[in-house]
Amino acid sequence: MKRIVLCALIGATGLTLTACMDKPFNAIPDFIQGDINQSSYDGMTDDLLTAGLGASGLASGPAPAFADPLNPTTAELRRLAIYNNYRALVDTAPGGGYGTFFGPQVDASGEGLIPGDEYIAYMAVPGTDVPVTVMAQVPDSFDPDRPCMVTAPSSGSRGIYGAIGTAGEWGLKKGCAVVYTDKGTGTGSHNLATNTAQRLDGTLTSADEPVQFRADLTDEQRADFDSAWPDRFAYKHAHSKANPEADWGLHVLQSIEFGFYVLNEKFGRELGNGETLLTINPKNTVVIASSVSNGGGSSVRAAEQDTEGLIDGVAVSEPNVNPEVDRSFTIRQGEGPVITEHSRSLLDYTTALAVYQGCANQEPEIAGTAPFNFVAQDIGQNICNSLANKGLVTGATVEDKATDALRILNEEFGIQPEQNLLAPVHFWLNVAQGISNTYANAYGRLGVEDRVCDLSFATTDSSGAVSQLAPSDEAALFAVSNGIPPSAKVNLVYDGADGQPTNLPASASPSSNQLDYGLDALLCLRSLAQGSDAISGADLEGSDAELATAIAEGIAEVRASGDLQGKPTVFVTGRADAILPINHTSRPYFGLNQRVEGKKSNLRYYEILNAHHLDVLNGLAGFAERYVPLHHYYFQALDLVWANLTEKQALPPKPGGSCCAPEAKVRRPLQRPTCRRSILSRMPQTRLSFEDDQVRIPE
Repeated sequence: MKRIVLCALIGATGLTLTACMDKPFNAIPDFIQGDINQSSYDGMTDDLLTAGLGASGLASGPAPAFADPLNPTTAELRRLAIYNNYRALVDTAPGGGYGTFFGPQVDASGEGLIPGDEYIAYMAVPGTDVPVTVMAQVPDSFDPDRPCMVTAPSSGSRGIYGAIGTAGEWGLKKGCAVVYTDKGTGTGSHNLATNTAQRLDGTLTSADEPVQFRADLTDEQRADFDSAWPDRFAYKHAHSKANPEADWGLHVLQSIEFGFYVLNEKFGRELGNGETLLTINPKNTVVIASSVSNGGGSSVRAAEQDTEGLIDGVAVSEPNVNPEVDRSFTIRQGEGPVITEHSRSLLDYTTALAVYQGCANQEPEIAGTAPFNFVAQDIGQNICNSLANKGLVTGATVEDKATDALRILNEEFGIQPEQNLLAPVHFWLNVAQGISNTYANAYGRLGVEDRVCDLSFATTDSSGAVSQLAPSDEAALFAVSNGIPPSAKVNLVYDGADGQPTNLPASASPSSNQLDYGLDALLCLRSLAQGSDAISGADLEGSDAELATAIAEGIAEVRASGDLQGKPTVFVTGRADAILPINHTSRPYFGLNQRVEGKKSNLRYYEILNAHHLDVLNGLAGFAERYVPLHHYYFQALDLVWANLTEKQALPPKPGGSCCAPEAKVRRPLQRPTCRRSILSRMPQTRLSFEDDQVRIPE
C-alpha cells in the first residue's frame, strides 16, 4: 500500500516552499460510493462540451435520436442530455448572442469541440442514504503547472449535465477542470408501477442495484400505493425525504474535493520510494465557485461554508439564495416604495405566484401585451372569481379582480413590476406550480406516499386523466427531464380534483366545481407556506400544523448567512426575473452581506436591466425585442473574478459599499457594448449602494 505524502510543491506560484495539506487530495474521498466511471473524448467524434454535436449541432441541429428508442445507449443518453440541458438555458436563436458573445465556437477553432476526460460517481452526504451525483471534466488543455477549477452545480433540479452550457462552457474553454453535481436533486425518477429507476448513466433498471433514486417504500408498500394511485412516479428532489437544498453548499465543496482527487490521479507524480507527491491542491489552484440559479445559490452557500480554503472567488448569475431575514435594513428602487418585507422564502413567494398569477394575467395591460399568455381566458376568469368568492381579491369585474391580484403580487409580496410581462408564460409553463409542490415536499421531508395537498406525479392524456408513460419516453427521462414535473410528459396531477385525478391545469376544484387550475390544491400549498389558512388566516391544526412546522424548519435550514469570508464575488441578476424575485434573493443578500461583512466585503452586485431568468425565451417573438441575454453578463462576471484572481486586477471600485448596475439595452437587433471583450466595469452604469440601513437601487 502506497504511503501518501501530504505536502505539495507550489510550482504555479514560483515558490519552492512545500506546504502541508490537511486532506489527502490524491486519495479517493471517503464520501465517494462505488466505482468512478471514466471516459475519454477525442474532440472529433465526441467531446466534453457538445457530445460531438459541435456549436452548429447545438444551435440548429435536430435533437439526437436513439437507434433503439426502448434501449438507448449510455453515449446516446449523454448526447441528448447535453443537447437539451445546453439549449434549456442558453438562447441559441440567431441574433441572440450565440456564436458572437458566447457559444462553444467563440474563441475556439471550428465547432468548439473540447477533448478530455470525464469522471462520474455517486457521493454520500450525512443524514441520508440517497446518493448525490458528482462529475469532473478535465480538458486536454488543462495545464497542471497553472491549475484552475470551476464549480458547476446544476441549475433548477436538473441532472449532472445541467450546467454544461453555463459554468461548464466557460471553465472548459478556459482550460480549467470543471466539477459538477446534481445537488441531490437531478432527474432521478422511480416508476412506482414497474419499480424502474435510473442508473448513474441514465439507463433503466428494475433490479436491486445502485440507482439515482428509489422511493423509501417496501415492495408491499409500493404495491399498495400503486393499487390506490396507479402509474405514479416519485422524483428525487421532491421525495427523497432529505431536504437536499440544506446540503447544497456541502455538495459543491465535496465536488471540489473530488476534482482535486481526479486531478492528482491524472497528473500527480510518483516518487521512487512508493510515495505520491501531491502537485495540485487548493494552495496552487485557482478555484471559482460558479453556476446559475439553484446552482449559483449552491456555490454561494459553499463559499459561506468553506472552512478549508477550497474556494478563491465566486461568480454567479441569478442565484437562488434565501438570505437570513434581517429587517433592520430596507430596499428601495428609485423613488419607489420602501420595501421592508424582503427576504421572503422561495416557497412563500412562489406559492403566492401559483395562487394569484392566473388571475393577474387577466389584468388589461398584461392581457393585451404579455407574450405567450396562453392560459385560456375562461379559466383565468374562473380563477379570479374563485379568489373573489374566497375573499382573496376584490372588484366588480374580472378586470378589477385581476388588477387587485396583480397589486397583491407587486405591492404585498414585493415582486417587481418589471417581471409582470414575463409572469404569464411562466404560469402557462407551470413553473410556480411545480416549484411549489416539489419544494413543499422537500422542505417537509415528505415521501411520495404523503401526496401533500392531494398532488402527485403521472403522465396524463389529452383529457387530463392519468395514463401510463410510454416505455420509449421513460427510457429517455435522464436526457429530457428537468427533474421537477411537469417535465418530459410527467405532469403534476391533482388527485383531489372534482371528478377524478386530473392534470392540474385541467382540474376543477371541489370548492368551485369549475375549471380553475386546481386552485384548492394551490391554496393548500399556500397555507403550508405561510403557516396559516390561506383563506381565513386561522391557525392550522393537527397534521396540517405539524407539516407547516416541518416545512418552516426545512426552510430555516437553507437560509444563507451573507458571510462570503471576504472572497471576491460577483453577482449578476436580471431585474425582470420572474422566477426568483430580486427583492427576496440578490438584493437582500447584498444588504445582508453589507451588514455581516461591512468594509471587508468583496461582493459586487450587478443588476441587469431588460434581463430575466430564462434566456431561452429570448429566441421567441415577444421576448426577442424586449430582453437581452443575462448569460452574456454572467460570463463577464466570471471574467472579472478570473482577472482578479490570476492577474491581480481589482474588482470595480465600490466607494461607500456600493455596486454597479449596467444599463443594458433592449435588443433585436442586438445592441451590445462596442467591443466584445468589454467587461461590466467598462460599461455605462449607475450606482447602487447600501447607505443608512437601505439597499438603494437606481431607477
